[in-house]
Amino acid sequence: MALLNPELIRQKAEERTIDNSAKEMLMHTLREGIETVWDRSEMQKPACRFCSDGLSCSRCAMGPCRIISEHHRERGVCGADADLVVSRNLLDTIATGAASHSDHGRDIVETLYKTGKGEAPGYLISDEAKLKRIAEELGIETSQKSNDEIAVSLGYFLLDEFGMIKNSLGFCSRAPEQTREIWEKAGITPRSVDREVVEAMHRVHMGVGANYANILIHGLRTSLSDGWGGSMMATECSDILFGTPAINKSMVNLGVIDEDYVNISLHGHNPMLSEMIVKAAGEQELIDLAKSYGAKGINLVGLCCTGNELLMRKGIPMAGNHFNQELIITTGALEAMVVDYQCIFPSLPRTASCYHTKIISTSDKSKMTGSYHFDFKPENAVETARAIVKTAVENYPNRIPEKVFIPGDPVELYSGFSVEAIKEALGGTFSPLIDVIASGDIFGAVGVVGCNNPKIKHDYGHVTLAKELIKNNILCVETGCAAIASGKAGLLTPDAAFLGGPKLKAVCKKLGMPPVLHMGSCVDCSRILVLLAELAKALNVGIDKLPVAGAAPEWYSQKAVSIGSYFVASGVYTVLGVMPKIAGSNNVVDLLTKDVESVVNAKFAVEPDPKLAAELIISHIENKRKELGI
Repeated sequence: MALLNPELIRQKAEERTIDNSAKEMLMHTLREGIETVWDRSEMQKPACRFCSDGLSCSRCAMGPCRIISEHHRERGVCGADADLVVSRNLLDTIATGAASHSDHGRDIVETLYKTGKGEAPGYLISDEAKLKRIAEELGIETSQKSNDEIAVSLGYFLLDEFGMIKNSLGFCSRAPEQTREIWEKAGITPRSVDREVVEAMHRVHMGVGANYANILIHGLRTSLSDGWGGSMMATECSDILFGTPAINKSMVNLGVIDEDYVNISLHGHNPMLSEMIVKAAGEQELIDLAKSYGAKGINLVGLCCTGNELLMRKGIPMAGNHFNQELIITTGALEAMVVDYQCIFPSLPRTASCYHTKIISTSDKSKMTGSYHFDFKPENAVETARAIVKTAVENYPNRIPEKVFIPGDPVELYSGFSVEAIKEALGGTFSPLIDVIASGDIFGAVGVVGCNNPKIKHDYGHVTLAKELIKNNILCVETGCAAIASGKAGLLTPDAAFLGGPKLKAVCKKLGMPPVLHMGSCVDCSRILVLLAELAKALNVGIDKLPVAGAAPEWYSQKAVSIGSYFVASGVYTVLGVMPKIAGSNNVVDLLTKDVESVVNAKFAVEPDPKLAAELIISHIENKRKELGI
């Protein structure tokens, strides 16, 4: 239902987001009666306390069960108590997140393999040096092989990492010896990707896992198979196929939509299709078709992590993060939203039905009622991409001019900070970074990652935390929606150094770098792991000894739980801004926020207020510096 009170409209928009372009669009949707994620969140209130606390269980047909102590329901029908119900639910969440990232990784590895075999026309080896370097790192002979042969061998090796035979993951050797010793002692060294996920799902079946601590220790192992397995494979193979990101400049927010062009947004997480869309959109035949309909050309914009992949490698402008996905449709100037999988609202076709926009799904794993489906596979990538772009172009004449509303101007940002790009900018060695951390010019570093969640004002958690940290001379490295939140707020430019503390400001000015570095999509949290491993090895310590921390101020997804878990399992203190569904078990809460530190030398904390979260992180980094004697 549309709102008519201008003051109430303004107030609601202010309450929901700090993103100025999103505020304009939210006022527009409230006036027009267009439903958004914030409206649906309000409709769901009040939340079920048992679900929020992790105390509800629907795992078998004897239930569903709820643990209600005040009504003397201490156990479910099977006899599971609060500790067991909560821990099983959490392991299920971790396994889902690890499976999602890792299945993404499998898609990329399969494409690399098929490219080498000549079965994926249109794909090329873009970074030959990295192909050889990764192959040699994993013990694959390269001297007598062509690039295609190396790609086949590497693809086969990595596909085998998903299975059950080798009983180890090759990329785990990247972690410092001290960190790997902690994993071995705790029994959480990941054996393969699929094995850990399958075992996790076995453990949560009724009548299997019955000890909450044992269940959650396997959760750490499962998450490590994501961070040092599936996600790392996705990142490295994407670099090989599409190019290792280098520092570049682009633009961000809903203002990147151009009224004079055919606008196509690329949304989801997998770069396989989007890379081909970029190629197709650059073909003169399709550009001429767009001009024949009265457009000036074709404008591609990114959303979420598919957008981050394109931003990092191609400088394609970003329309926004997770909660901008409905709002971009309400500009009335989007011809097509092309989606692959993950973090895509099922509501998008419903929103698009109010406009001329076509929602185009491309993955068999992620078909959507109300969308136009194109069956995308590596074997037909070129033809499918052309057909999709043509569909968008031909939709341009259906635009309704009086519905077009594009808010404000886009903001400049810098991205492309891969580990390789950072190292190159430092002169080919991490020694300068280690030196400025040791001297205190950079007090520490924090990985700020994660999503958007209506429980936290849109972008407020990310941006406020980043500002508090850089003000205290702490460098931020960010991925996913967190990075785009900082981009929209102007933190991803060298000019943002004036917001930093005096020492960090001086370092940023000297190097010409932003105080917040965009390192990629959410699978690219693995880049942060590689960077931490490199720094730890240079100092001959475990990752747990470094003056660093992790944070997910606005997380919502199962993938974020897996990410947080593999950071903690790798030795990184991690602060969450949203409480996981574990409050129903004091023992599980204590295990994750206290006891797990005795196992992996790191733990979780939960703090919704980003300013207070910054205080926790600063105190932690200060303690780590004292332990290192710096």
